[in-house]
This record gives sequence, C-alpha cells and structure tokens, in this order.
Amino acid sequence: MKHYINFVATLSRLCGIAAALMILISVIVVVQMVWVRYILVESSIWQTEFVRYLLVAATFIGSPYVLLTRGHVNVDLLPLYLTHRWRFALALFSSILALAFCITVAWYGYELWYEAWDNNWFSDSIWEVRLWIPYAAMPFGFAVLSLQYIADIISLLRGDEMPFGIHKETGAGAL
Repeated sequence: MKHYINFVATLSRLCGIAAALMILISVIVVVQMVWVRYILVESSIWQTEFVRYLLVAATFIGSPYVLLTRGHVNVDLLPLYLTHRWRFALALFSSILALAFCITVAWYGYELWYEAWDNNWFSDSIWEVRLWIPYAAMPFGFAVLSLQYIADIISLLRGDEMPFGIHKETGAGAL
C-alpha cells in the first residue's frame, strides 16, 4: 500500500507541476496577445481560446496536487467539536462521498471526450481546435484526483494520517 500511496503522491506532484506550467504558458500567451493587438496592431485569432482551454485544463489537472497538499478550502469548525471517533467517521464519509463524485465526473468526462473524439468535434471559432484535446483534461484530472482520494482513504484507515489533520488531543475529544 505504501508503494501505491507514494506513486499517487508523485503523480499528483507531476500534475501540480504541469498545472503550474500551463498557468505560466497562459501568462506568456496573454502578454504575446497584448503585444500583437496593441503594439503591432494586428488581430489575434487563437490566443483567447488557447488561454481559456489551458486555464481550465490547469484547474482539472492541478486538482490532485491541491488535494495532496491540502490546499483546498477546508472548514474545520465541526471536526474541531467532534470526538476523535466521530471526526474519523466524518473524514471517512466525506472522502468516500468525494471519491464517488470524482469517479462519476471522470466517467462522464470520458464519455464527453470520447464523443468529441469519435464525432471529430471542432470549436466554433476561427481557430477550430479539435475539442477532444481540451476535453481530455477533465477525465484525466478527475481520474488522478480519484486515485489521490483512494490514497487518502487508505492513509486514513491505516492511521498514517489524522482526520482533517487534527490530532486526537485536539478538539472535543481532549475536553
């Protein structure tokens, strides 16, 4: 199990690096677009759509890294007032529910990607990007996010990780 957890953590870190690079490329393309439009007084055709798709892809692909590092918004008011046993149950329940959601979105994202691939869909813009390319980010990102949730659930069950990062001595269990 430890090998699986380490593999998924490495994969999530690689997704984080890829997302950061996508954001950096988006910034560079926006600067180039401003240069082309306002300095060279030429039209830009592909830049706006490229940046839109890249930022959405960075969101989907970067989500496993955010979960790995606990960078998401976390409201811990309720877990702080629960005993360790109830905190554990809530963490397990919420992780399983989130995993079910991620698997569902990955599946339907795959179906959308496959439909775009199979029917040779193009965007409606002048650039006419093949839509299976940007659509691939959703099933990939949610599939890796699902793997990260599975690793988190395993870590929680093995006791390698405390529920919500709160130790037994903290909260209502310590009172």
